Amino acid sequence: MQERVIVSIDVGTTKICVLVGELDRDGKLNIVGVGTCPSQGLRRGVVVNIEETVTSIAAALDRAERLSGKKITTAYVGIAGSHIASENSKGFVAISPSNRDIVQNDISRAIEVARAIAIPANREVIHVIPRGYVVDGQEGIKNPIGMSGFRLEVETHIITGAVSSIHNLIKCVHKARVEIEDLVLEPLASSEAVLADGETDLGVALVDIGGGTTDIAVFSNGAIWQTVVLPIGGNLITSDIAIGLRLPFGVAEELKVTYGHCDPSTISDDEMIDLSQFMPDCDDLVPRKLLAEIIQARVEELFEMVHEEIRKSGYDGLLPAGLVLTGGTAELPGILGLAGQILDLPARIGSPLGLHGLADSISRPSYATAVGLLQWALTHTSFLIGDEELEEDGPMDFISRFGRWLRAFIP
Repeated sequence: MQERVIVSIDVGTTKICVLVGELDRDGKLNIVGVGTCPSQGLRRGVVVNIEETVTSIAAALDRAERLSGKKITTAYVGIAGSHIASENSKGFVAISPSNRDIVQNDISRAIEVARAIAIPANREVIHVIPRGYVVDGQEGIKNPIGMSGFRLEVETHIITGAVSSIHNLIKCVHKARVEIEDLVLEPLASSEAVLADGETDLGVALVDIGGGTTDIAVFSNGAIWQTVVLPIGGNLITSDIAIGLRLPFGVAEELKVTYGHCDPSTISDDEMIDLSQFMPDCDDLVPRKLLAEIIQARVEELFEMVHEEIRKSGYDGLLPAGLVLTGGTAELPGILGLAGQILDLPARIGSPLGLHGLADSISRPSYATAVGLLQWALTHTSFLIGDEELEEDGPMDFISRFGRWLRAFIP
């Protein structure tokens, strides 16, 4: 029996994560390799130094290959950054009078029309996501194939990015000798890993707080309605600590991870942190409550920005499933209470679901995007398993991959 290998690369601001998954005949995905490396050459999700980024990606790939025993040649790659933007678009087509039943080609034509929006030359379409269909004025249709009608309309969510940022990321992955199977917006990938059945139907906001950016995705009625990337993340919290306590950035990061908390009211005034455990030549003591106050101020600002984006989406007060927080910063103690208080919504931490194999090592929110990229591949691509040959395209250039992506979304 032949097993299919799928690889994901999360090119984050603070770390590169490579996961190797093996899909068995029963369709179960086993994690057989994990490789991580601190990121160099990225700022707020965008490549600012190609050689440093390539070195970081190559190091993570090498570790994943050693652990899995697999040679990595292709991968699904996450993309984020403050250059990401989105807008909604509609497209409609007339149904052939010779056969009023809607077929797949009608859906393809409608989506192509919706995709034909005017965008600047320095921007490129990453995703065109159908949210729903309208047949002769009847809204709320999820799968129109086989229905009779005269006019088909599709509502789409279009995600674009800066051409230079997209192509620099592609260049870095290619320089690490890996072909890109697909570029996937990171909050879409994370949603595959952490959202439970029914949450997208009820209405939910996914908030993925990474090192350089915070990615927001609002879902309702089973479809994506809003995506936003905020230029604020865990690194800004670390910078506040470094400035406020006059510490090196690396020490501030260790302090945040080890003793950080978002609720100063839960910490005793007498609790002190001995800095000698991070800097042997320093015998200073830092009140842990002061550390928590610094963190709380920045996290409050972050959630105020998230709340404003949800208001802009028109879904404030219309998300019964509440918030799902994921990403490395979501591991900060006390963050759930602060999120629920500011946004007045139920909140939970989103950790990757349904893992097998090396699950224990990646079952944290900080691995949501990497795991989600693997699950995206399963959801939107077919594979060769054993003797069963299913449709699959080979590695492709990003510019020409729209046709393949489109087929994955057509019912």
